[in-house]
Amino acid sequence: MRARAVWLSATYCVATLVAACADGTEGPPILTADMPLHLEDHLDAATIEGSELPATIPETVEWRFDEPQPDWKPAYGYQFSQELVTPVQVGEALRITLEDRHVDSDGDVCGYIYTNLPPRELEDWGSVTVRARAQAGVYSLRAGFDLTEPVRGGVTRFWGVRSPVVDDGTVQTYLLDLGLGRRRSGDAPRQLVVDICADPPGTFDLLALAVTPREASYASAPAGVATELLEGVYRRALYTHAPGTLIYRVRIPEEARLDVGLRVIRPDAPVTFRVTATPDGGVPETRLDERISDAEHWAQRSVDLSDLAGQVVSLALESEAQRAGSVALWSAPTLSGARATEAPNVIFYIIDGGGADYMSVYGYNRRTTPNLERLAAEGAVFERAYSNSSWTLPSTASFLTSLQHSVLGGLKQGVNSVPAQVATIAEHLHQAGYQTAEFASNPNAGGRRGLQRGNDVFRDTGVEPNHSISSVVLQDDFWRWRTEYPGEPYWVHFQTTDVHSDHQPVPPFAGLFIGSDRRRLAESWDDLLAARLGGAPHFFRAAEPRFRTALEESGISRVEYYTAQRDLHDETMAHQDYQLGQLVARLKAGGEWGRTLLIVAADHAVDAGAEDFGVQMREILPPQYALDRGPMFAPGVSHIPLIVVWSGHIAPGQRFSEPVSMIDMLPTILDLVDLPLPDVMQGQSLTPLLLGAGAWEHRPVILDELQVDAGGDLAGLIEVVDGRWAASFEVNPDPRIPESARRPAPLLLYDLWNDPMCLHSVHEENPDLVERYTAFLRDQVEAHRALAQLFTPDEPAVALTPEQLEALRALGYIR
Repeated sequence: MRARAVWLSATYCVATLVAACADGTEGPPILTADMPLHLEDHLDAATIEGSELPATIPETVEWRFDEPQPDWKPAYGYQFSQELVTPVQVGEALRITLEDRHVDSDGDVCGYIYTNLPPRELEDWGSVTVRARAQAGVYSLRAGFDLTEPVRGGVTRFWGVRSPVVDDGTVQTYLLDLGLGRRRSGDAPRQLVVDICADPPGTFDLLALAVTPREASYASAPAGVATELLEGVYRRALYTHAPGTLIYRVRIPEEARLDVGLRVIRPDAPVTFRVTATPDGGVPETRLDERISDAEHWAQRSVDLSDLAGQVVSLALESEAQRAGSVALWSAPTLSGARATEAPNVIFYIIDGGGADYMSVYGYNRRTTPNLERLAAEGAVFERAYSNSSWTLPSTASFLTSLQHSVLGGLKQGVNSVPAQVATIAEHLHQAGYQTAEFASNPNAGGRRGLQRGNDVFRDTGVEPNHSISSVVLQDDFWRWRTEYPGEPYWVHFQTTDVHSDHQPVPPFAGLFIGSDRRRLAESWDDLLAARLGGAPHFFRAAEPRFRTALEESGISRVEYYTAQRDLHDETMAHQDYQLGQLVARLKAGGEWGRTLLIVAADHAVDAGAEDFGVQMREILPPQYALDRGPMFAPGVSHIPLIVVWSGHIAPGQRFSEPVSMIDMLPTILDLVDLPLPDVMQGQSLTPLLLGAGAWEHRPVILDELQVDAGGDLAGLIEVVDGRWAASFEVNPDPRIPESARRPAPLLLYDLWNDPMCLHSVHEENPDLVERYTAFLRDQVEAHRALAQLFTPDEPAVALTPEQLEALRALGYIR
């Protein structure tokens, strides 16, 4: 396997550098396109002509609050009856204190402050950077333009995107997206408004704030690469300044085409985009010439270069504009041709919240997944696959990096970006020449974690008004992308929310498992519960006392209620299964199936995190078993599907009973496509099992849901599944939790052979096992702390001690 890995890497990395010497000529290297050639990744090989920065760029407007800023004043939010906050100068900061009296009509406690802006057009503004320190309770921050009533305040003309806030008292910097690509108006903004929200009481110390002009984002170099967010989709893009030209020397492949999206950043500064091809010894030929003035949409274009196959060509991306220095954006300019590699396409299909226990392919007593059953017959099924944690945000980051969540930094008030030093699967494959995309409908699987890195196209926005049909929308996005960028091989990561609560099944699957009368009854129950709870029922944990009280006071049978919820869930599962079957059918009809590796999995099972009650099995059990969701390794929380199909390579009909983890996905995928594995990872390749060759070592499965507490230390749960036994260990429990609400012991132990649903801890009966797994999990926490030192954001990596290195090698985390 490794020999071919070297060949594939060489195809991408070496050919682009050595080919220049093949004909004895000097000058820029000749790039090749045996794999799709991402021009934005080869700026160092391009000749840049012109592309000078504009003579004048609007200056950044900045405020520092280490001295009074009297122009910053309180404002009303959505209702004038809401009490204003009172900003107070405290040392180096402007402090905003939020209390219950600042509640608005929606029940949120928020404070608003504003200042006047210098007179500039809306198109001049780009983003807002805030440097601040927040104390416990503050949870979000956003910025917007214009009060409806400048004297008294009121609703802003529009808001940007809300950002989560770290409230542990540390100084943080937030980059706030104003959403200007989606909002255009002829009126110049008059005020900048900042909105801070908290679970009271909360204090927010504003240290500095800057508003950066849009064009300043492209002023660091004459040409460069940017990640553009527009209409909920991130795109990698080259930028140049008109007039400017980038010239690449390329050897044109058979059936060649250049695919690219075109856009400007200001509608009042149109740009003419031009693509020319000049064969060695020939004359320039214009292949694209178009004037673009749209700043709100990408103009997707394909340039036919097939008549130049085999020739060395100077391929030029040119831009011209009446307004010198205007920014021209070239989205994912990719040269591709006829397939010239054995590397497979990879489809990583994640069913968000997809519990294996509710799939007929795993023995569920309803036929919810007939298409997955057919896929299973064509490939391999892992019977005991586990997610790395109980909800999307930590789980997704882990399986895309093969590093446990706490190694990536742990949650800090629900926020944790993947460190820049850590490469995701998309980054590994993009570097090898793959075209890359992610289509997700859960923001926790997306940009708020930095997971857009390495993707040519990346969406992580929800599907409105019904996320239960997300598979339709995301698969349409995928086929659109394949039309726009048909080169191969490609990597695509789906993350659908069809089966995530709340469940809104659609015909013909609505009615499959629950009749119309019972469905209407279930809807009326939800209305009753929402009235008592003050919100939609699926936002509350089923085990919360107030939820149980609401059920009882509404006269709703707990068993009937959760049975109906399960029925609705099963209908959305059947819909998801059908859509996945449609995807496979289209791949087969288009001839792609034989060269495609498909992995179907999930980020967690039905019982997600702290809020989503899903369709918990426990809620249909007798009351003494339904007190909470149990440990993370309980089947309703982390037992997920894992099905791998690759026609002609993975033998059909295989089923494996070995416990495996989603953290094994990165090494497995890289191994199957013959790419080198990273030096630091915590998963192991499942390829020896899938291909029946090589040694595979059983390892305990680790589940990690640690976060950073107020003191900066790790706290939360870390768990292990080890054959018959599984253990859940609480790290640094919060001393403020009442005795009555605490776990019965720091380590809970479960016998999976005799208690597969994890209903009873047997820690009291097995003190020797408690001692053993307590020591084991403590060692894991220390190993995670040590590994995290290698990936500290914005700081140099810390050298590990020889003892730490040896311990990490012994665990298999460092090669």
